[in-house]
Amino acid sequence: MKQDNGYSDTNLALKLFIVLSRANRSISDLVEQDIKRYNLNPTEFAVLELLFHKGDQPIQHIGKKVLLASGSITYVVDKLENKNLIKRISCPKDRRVTYTSITEDGVKLMEEIFPKHEEEITRIFSSLDNQEKMTMIELLKKLGLQVENKES
Repeated sequence: MKQDNGYSDTNLALKLFIVLSRANRSISDLVEQDIKRYNLNPTEFAVLELLFHKGDQPIQHIGKKVLLASGSITYVVDKLENKNLIKRISCPKDRRVTYTSITEDGVKLMEEIFPKHEEEITRIFSSLDNQEKMTMIELLKKLGLQVENKES
């Protein structure tokens, strides 16, 4: 069915997909460049940011929260541990569970770089006013929930 804008439903969905994909790629590239300034990759930054803001986390839960495959989490945790930014803590109640905790060096790093990272994110989205940002948040949540429900 043709819409008022000249696109069929299918063509409009494809156009939206392309525009959303390109915008996501452009934003991701800028964020990745920002994170690389601190000698971190995006996954390392995501793990540090999670621990910095949410506190100690079981290793098994980190992958879900930062959208990383469980096999990759061990590698990322090892790299951050080698940089002395996080440490592993065994759970005294359940030996199968190991927590990750941000170290003092990790906290210092995040206190230094996170405000700069926030500024960069704010700059990236500065072409949108607050109402436009809220509208995009609502629409993207709606889309994400619909897709998740179809997968279940």
